[in-house]
Amino acid sequence: MAVVAPRIDKVLGVMNSKPFQLMANMLMPTLNYKCGTTKKLPYVESSNTVTVVERVVEAKGLTRIDWDAYERSWDFQSLPLLTACSDTRPTLESSYTAWITQNRATIAEMQRLEEENNRLFIDAYGLADELTPDVPIEQITLTVNPAYRYGGKLTAEEQWTRFRQDTLQELVSYAIGCIMGRYSLDRPGLIYAHSANEGFDSSQYPSFPADEDGIIPLTDIEWFADDACNRVIEFIGKAWDTAQLEQNLAFLADNLSPKKNESSRDTLRRYISAKFFKDHLQTYKKRPIYWLFSSGKQKAFECLVYLHRYNEGTLARMRTEYVIPLTAKMSTYEQKLEQDKTASSSAAETKRLEKEIAKLHKQQVELAQFDEKLRHFADQRIPLDLDDGVKVNYGKFGDLLAEVKAITGKKPEAA
Repeated sequence: MAVVAPRIDKVLGVMNSKPFQLMANMLMPTLNYKCGTTKKLPYVESSNTVTVVERVVEAKGLTRIDWDAYERSWDFQSLPLLTACSDTRPTLESSYTAWITQNRATIAEMQRLEEENNRLFIDAYGLADELTPDVPIEQITLTVNPAYRYGGKLTAEEQWTRFRQDTLQELVSYAIGCIMGRYSLDRPGLIYAHSANEGFDSSQYPSFPADEDGIIPLTDIEWFADDACNRVIEFIGKAWDTAQLEQNLAFLADNLSPKKNESSRDTLRRYISAKFFKDHLQTYKKRPIYWLFSSGKQKAFECLVYLHRYNEGTLARMRTEYVIPLTAKMSTYEQKLEQDKTASSSAAETKRLEKEIAKLHKQQVELAQFDEKLRHFADQRIPLDLDDGVKVNYGKFGDLLAEVKAITGKKPEAA
């Protein structure tokens, strides 16, 4: 392998140069580069082969680091945001600033490498009068490059704004992963992605404990102390200085489309409840690893379950630990609202309470129906076969799960 690698790198240098693109576009104007046609293109080596190979090797390294910075990579180790800043007590904002400084340097270095590679082969092919080595910033194909990632009609400032928003959403995703036990603040890489039958080692998460059962309530009201929002807040307090928690939450919420006069915690809760799963579906190309169990349109109860920690008793535990207690909590809350309504002397306040009570009644009806369906499926003790893939396994739970048709291609079968 060591013998052929330099040859491969030289070929990569040629095929990623402007002279090759010019000739390929003339002979192969479509998206497909056919082997037979490619072989007909004149291959000319640069007189400075060593430089070509060095540039290619460095470019491959930068590309690999860029790819591995995101969860979709098999070799993802940790969120770069966590280690980007060298300050002794970094904030979330200073960590982000340090990371984009690194990104700008990476983008500039990749652009330099590509332009140098172009220059070498333009000289080799004698095309100095036809081509320039310049590479526009939007053609630097790195995920950390907003100009490439978003492009379009956005200004540079708008591109970086969107990049910041996506980065903070990726932080929430990583936090959920640590809550589920997929990742750990104490070890790099994938920690748990097996079958639940293989056993879960909770000792792998000393700094930030993983959830006990891989079931995370995801609600727009704080019904449970261990819901997704509260645990993400706990994660932020562990990953950065606890003394700066409020400052860090404010920076996080500012990039999750906050509403006017909304607290940072309320913004985070609303994002997790309303938008996180949609972003998760997009990240994992409609093959989610965290599954959203949902009572329905009223969102009376929703929770995420990590597919690798699902077992035949998960639905029964979901019912006894969350759904049944929530039924009692809602009943108690309804009584309080009725008392507040009776005691209210404000017409506007009374109207608001009546509206909230009406919404709660709808949620109670939905929750009761969901509980009945959940009991039905829990009694079946449904197993998963991970070898069958997400699409097959996701369809085993009728309409208990959200977005079934988008994931399986079929409408869910009612219980």
